[in-house]
This record gives sequence, structure tokens and C-alpha cells, in this order.
Amino acid sequence: MANNPTAALPSLTIVRRLKASPARVYAAFIEPETILKWWGPDTGPTLIAETDVRPGGRFRVVFRTVDGEQHENRGTYLEVVQDRKLVFTWEWVSLREPESRVTVLIAPLNTGTELTIVHEQFFDQAIRDSHEWGWGGTIDKLNALLNDQRG
Repeated sequence: MANNPTAALPSLTIVRRLKASPARVYAAFIEPETILKWWGPDTGPTLIAETDVRPGGRFRVVFRTVDGEQHENRGTYLEVVQDRKLVFTWEWVSLREPESRVTVLIAPLNTGTELTIVHEQFFDQAIRDSHEWGWGGTIDKLNALLNDQRG
């Protein structure tokens, strides 16, 4: 642990069960037109979604929260396993937070998918806690979108 400076940095793990196939959940994370429908922590709109889904490819998402603030996050895909896993860097364009890392794990269940998001290498606990709120709201919106599209 002494040789790994990121080992002591806060991290966040969120696990949710979704009533959608792994392919639909994966598509929601990589298709810009679908990301526009669910990204962001509250009911504010997603304004821009761009993806180049391949190791070394980049993504960019711009959204506005209900309080009127505009946010932009971007990153680079590190690992891509279709319908199963995405690993990417995470950077806020307007904030002075260091880059962090997100792993999205998509596991099939009889009733849909188990989605696990691991967000690592936060600068401090306060930033980690704000991302817990943000990811929670974002996944709630994803779940609602997937439920609306069933049938």
C-alpha cells in the first residue's frame, strides 16, 4: 500500500438491479442519443453527449441541473467489453478536481441486469459524497428511462 498513492483515496460503489437486458443497459451508456435522455443527477436537461467507444476513445457530456448550473464531464475509455464492462477516466471541465476513474459493470440476472458503478480516486471525502448523490440521481433517471421503454 505504501507504493500505491491512490490506495488511500476515497471511492464509491453503487449497485442497482435494473429490469432491462445487459445489452440495453450497455447501450444506454454508449449511445449519445440515449445518454441525452438520462444523464445528470436531477431533472435538468442533458445538452450534449459525444462518445467514441473504444480503448483510447473519448466521451463528453454537458448537462444543466435544475438550479441552472451547467456542468461538463469528459474522459477517456480505458477498457470496453460489449454488454459487460466500461472503464473510463472522469474529469470535470470546470472544476479543479483531479481526474478520477469509473468502472461500469453490467451482469445479467434472470430478471434483468445488476449494474455496479465503482468510482475511484476521489481527491477527498466531500467530493466522493457529492458524486454519490450525483450517481444516485443519474441511475434513478436511467432506471426510469429503461422502465418506460419496456414493452
